[in-house]
Amino acid sequence: MMQFDPQKYVYPSRRNAVYARRAAACTSIPQGAQIGLEIMRRGGNAVDAAVAMAAAMPLLEPTGNGLGSDCFALVWIAKDQKLYGLNASGPAPAALSAQLVRDRGFGEMPTEGWLPVTVPGAVGGWAELNRRFGDLPLEQLFVPAAELAREGAPVAVNTAPQWAKDCRRIPDGPPHAYWKQVFLHKNGAPYRCGELFRWPEYAETLEELARTSCESFYRGALMEKIVAFAQETGGFFQKEDFQRCKPEWVEPVSVDYRGYTVCEIPPNGHGLTVLMALKLLDGLALDPEKDTAENYHKIIESIKLAFADTRTYIADPHCMKTKVSDLLSDRYLDRRRALIGERALLPQAGDPSCGGTVYLCTADGEGNMVSFIQSNYTTFGAGVAVPGTGISLQNRGANFSLDPQSDNCLAGGKRPYHTIIPGFLLKNGQAVGPFGVMGAFMQPQGHVQILVNAIDYHMNPQQCLDAPRVQWTGGMHIQLEPGISPKIAQELLRRGHEVEVITDPIDMGRGQIIWRLENGLYCAGTEPRCDGAIAAW
Repeated sequence: MMQFDPQKYVYPSRRNAVYARRAAACTSIPQGAQIGLEIMRRGGNAVDAAVAMAAAMPLLEPTGNGLGSDCFALVWIAKDQKLYGLNASGPAPAALSAQLVRDRGFGEMPTEGWLPVTVPGAVGGWAELNRRFGDLPLEQLFVPAAELAREGAPVAVNTAPQWAKDCRRIPDGPPHAYWKQVFLHKNGAPYRCGELFRWPEYAETLEELARTSCESFYRGALMEKIVAFAQETGGFFQKEDFQRCKPEWVEPVSVDYRGYTVCEIPPNGHGLTVLMALKLLDGLALDPEKDTAENYHKIIESIKLAFADTRTYIADPHCMKTKVSDLLSDRYLDRRRALIGERALLPQAGDPSCGGTVYLCTADGEGNMVSFIQSNYTTFGAGVAVPGTGISLQNRGANFSLDPQSDNCLAGGKRPYHTIIPGFLLKNGQAVGPFGVMGAFMQPQGHVQILVNAIDYHMNPQQCLDAPRVQWTGGMHIQLEPGISPKIAQELLRRGHEVEVITDPIDMGRGQIIWRLENGLYCAGTEPRCDGAIAAW
């Protein structure tokens, strides 16, 4: 038998942008992209393809997402010439409160067990996308995922290290026993790359979801199983938590940036961070050459100032005291921009009142396009799976605050601050296309950087994603990828940044892009930092 190390790559590799005439699908795992394209070849549209891919990704990349995830989508419908936004994130159980968590000895929200588990919204989001815009029934869309669950999905090269690392954080105990049975071998070892991951219960659950238009998850037998398991093992779910949970169509928020319109999902997601940072940058002159310390400094400082505000003010929109329009106002952002100087800032929130994730995108022959993201939050989420089902649960509630003064303070029935954000680009009211970058708090930073690459420096989609990235991680600390020159790193140090050069790209985001060209063709790029793939027709 052939012997080799699938984690070892000595020679540099190059990807090219991919063109498509009729359809394109991009995501972090090749089989996921292939499923999307096959659905469109069988008569489905871009929305159908996105739903089919979303249903398969928990098998292909279970570290990042599951049936117990949340999701968000931006959907361009060509015949309507309109961009639609979908918020399919769920609330905390009604029985949960910040005081209860503090009484159990926590100073901040934990990431494992039942405390950070919120009602999963993704399944409801799939059903709603299919109901409103789909051409094919769920029974057809879920077939590829069900087949993967029964036959086995090979563990991808870049998924395996996350699997090995993060399965170790899941503790023992009743809520975690079935999770360990599913995601670990009988000897307790994690799945390795190239091994087949099978989960037949997942297929059975998908088939029930298809038969019931996903109602079983919120108002039927599957809901009963989730609630019963929670109540048996120390969880907080009640039937009413699921019965009240429904996806919400929302109006995307946007800003103009150098002749383009950048669109994001409104709070409780933090797409607002992208828009604020871009508006700050829009008032600053960038160097003609992209790779300069001055440019990186301005990008970092804009991101820091945007994050300082959004981490303070973003919450469930029904609980936000601060208006989105105030945060995006020219008057306020002009004041914030004036803080950007030669030296690195220690960011603080302003006063605007004075003035494990998977991303995928699809495009079809009619011009419909979807930007879609769903996530566990941290790798493997809460480490809780419901016995006898294919349902593993997210830990989105970990992003709640326990500070009673915070708009994002945990309360029953409230949705948490969310890190997952799909993006979409328009020009003169016409669709350019979907884009996104996975990776928790790297997501808005990735959005900003690929948009600067595309708009300011006219890079093709693949080059936008290939370009080295910087990440602000808090305080004065920034991380640089090795592709950024030592000279630039030294200049950023001189300006007061605390610089760390990292070699592992896993935390620097994983993105996908599809742009529609003037001739009607699509041009796509995929993430080189993971197993990203483009399927084109």
